[in-house]
Amino acid sequence: MAKHVAFQMDPMEAVDIDGDSSFRLALEAQERGWNVSTYHPDDLAYESGRITARARRVQLQRVKGNHASFGPEEVIDLADVDVVWLRQDPPFDMGYITTTHLLDRLKDQTLVVNDPLWVRNAPEKLMVLDFPDLTPPTTIARSLETLKAFKAEHGDIILKPLYGNGGAGVFRLTPEDRNMNSLHELFSAINREPLIVQKFLPAVAKGDKRVILVDGEPIGAINRVPAAGETRSNMHVGGRPEKIALSERDREICARLGPVLRERGQVFVGIDVIGEWLTEINLTSPTGLQELERFDGTNGAGLIWDAIEQKL
Repeated sequence: MAKHVAFQMDPMEAVDIDGDSSFRLALEAQERGWNVSTYHPDDLAYESGRITARARRVQLQRVKGNHASFGPEEVIDLADVDVVWLRQDPPFDMGYITTTHLLDRLKDQTLVVNDPLWVRNAPEKLMVLDFPDLTPPTTIARSLETLKAFKAEHGDIILKPLYGNGGAGVFRLTPEDRNMNSLHELFSAINREPLIVQKFLPAVAKGDKRVILVDGEPIGAINRVPAAGETRSNMHVGGRPEKIALSERDREICARLGPVLRERGQVFVGIDVIGEWLTEINLTSPTGLQELERFDGTNGAGLIWDAIEQKL
């Protein structure tokens, strides 16, 4: 009997089939003979002791505008599928966190990738705190005075929301900039979360490297170069992906992170490296598989499924 994978993700019909890593992972599963279903996080539920989802079977093809054909919606018991992929994009809010608590209840019944306990406990900008010698000077705080003290010490800084993604809400504040108070007011009006500040790294002009790890082992990297006049290198905001090799520093960082990621059940991880420094460890919904495949010919999706099938 064919194995069954259910993707918890944003709508499959809306993805960019040339860039979306969830699409590539689902297509790889289909090519291996798996049955593939998708459901939105809003369709996840706890019902009388069962973790269920209102899901649809999907058939995929790499045809723009016609890449997904769906079957009828059905309620499935996620304990009956072989793998659940936790792949929705942030924001990493209480809705997201609640889904990780629900998926935790599938432990010892269904393999959930990445392990939701550690996705919840070690989100992008927090896990780096375990490796302070690998990261640039960093402070996480809600206090305006604490943030201003960091800026006074380091001068040129990056300010961003702690649980943001895709480059949204990322600001560079140079020594002459006077917008810290206004930005703090803006973010404080939106939510009650702290902000994160890091020393600005001029090496970002040459690119922000995304290194992809599979079960703790690096398989390759892509470089994301900011658009002219931009500080942010995220592809969501116009960053240009380009081919790049792993450096000795990248391998040193991965050697430190790999055993921890493997122990925590993080099969597909993307870390961000600027110059010599680790800036983020992306567990929630990392990207870059399709760009790596185009540049290096590395089938990252295949390597990820090899790792999953070994765990099964």
